[in-house]
Amino acid sequence: MALEKVTQVTGKAVPVPGDDVDTDRIIPARFMKCVTFDGLGEYAFYDVRIGEDGSKKKHPLNDARHQDASIMLVGSNFGCGSSREHAPQALHKFGIRAIVGLSFAEIFFGNSTTLGMPCVSVSPEDRTAIAGLIEEDPEALVTINLQEMIVTVADEDYPCTLPKSAHEALVAGEWDPIALMLDKPEAIDSVVERLHYV
Repeated sequence: MALEKVTQVTGKAVPVPGDDVDTDRIIPARFMKCVTFDGLGEYAFYDVRIGEDGSKKKHPLNDARHQDASIMLVGSNFGCGSSREHAPQALHKFGIRAIVGLSFAEIFFGNSTTLGMPCVSVSPEDRTAIAGLIEEDPEALVTINLQEMIVTVADEDYPCTLPKSAHEALVAGEWDPIALMLDKPEAIDSVVERLHYV
């Protein structure tokens, strides 16, 4: 089955402030006892969103103004810490389809790309400007154009960057290596035949 080409992502955005947001904050370790990633979305940012009594804390992801946001606006070194694949999976299951930030931890970035969830970088000044526009109008749609490498908010354009390899994989629809491999069973069989130990 061919993968979708990710050339553009459009949706409402939610700003999540702070630098060095690590994977344990994104998905606490105690929720990682699962066989599949299904259901992880409800635990995204759990400890900073939900109190010990189960009540909702004041957090952007709990803010009704940002309900159904599919784009997250973050700071620098987002996704640092342990290399758990569960972190981008939790965000994806939560409904996030792209992330705009200052910079991303390398492994988190790679795991996000293999979900077809682009993580683009903007300048600090543009990140502040985008956050201001979202605060002014939470209903404003944000568009990440991966062909032009531009983030558009309220008719304002901001240049963004994405490493070449990730950019090419996303726009070509080749962002999931496992899916690409499984899509060519004849190539797998050919390799197996050449392996003396199989």
